[in-house]
Amino acid sequence: MKQRHIVPGLLLAALLAGCGSSVKLDDVPVEDRSGTAVAPGTQNPGGNTGGAPQSGVTPVQVAPSLANREGPANVARLVYFDYDSDEIKPEFKAVVDAHARFLRANPSRRVALEGHTDERGGREYNLALGQRRAEAVRRAMSLLGVADGQLEAVSFGKEKPAATGTDEAAFAKNRRVEITYR
Repeated sequence: MKQRHIVPGLLLAALLAGCGSSVKLDDVPVEDRSGTAVAPGTQNPGGNTGGAPQSGVTPVQVAPSLANREGPANVARLVYFDYDSDEIKPEFKAVVDAHARFLRANPSRRVALEGHTDERGGREYNLALGQRRAEAVRRAMSLLGVADGQLEAVSFGKEKPAATGTDEAAFAKNRRVEITYR
């Protein structure tokens, strides 16, 4: 009976040995294709050395029309909400309108509408509430003529608080949608 167990074990060992590789992964040669020699322990070419990049690549110049990466000047990027609500407050409709006008005037610009909640409530509930808040701002901008391709609604729930604390002032700062230009 013991021989019946030994033979399959030997066959399995032989099979596994045949599947092994004799190539040593540590001995693989590395070829430098950058065309620039770099001594070990020195900074890479084009790094923060104070000089021009050695790779021959010229830096990208930003067009003046794209200089304002943050959206419209002197306009808030936050929309705050009441407790357990996804309705845009009347005092923030002007903020949404200003960003919508900017996006209509700059059709190549995109925004992420990041929904947030305070720490009260479960994780899943807060993710859903943050998404509803982001979608409310997205719908408002869409109704104001912004193309759907320019808007992305995402939720962070209670995972990225703007303020720490367990008082109403901290909770109020966390119930928000952040308008982030990309």
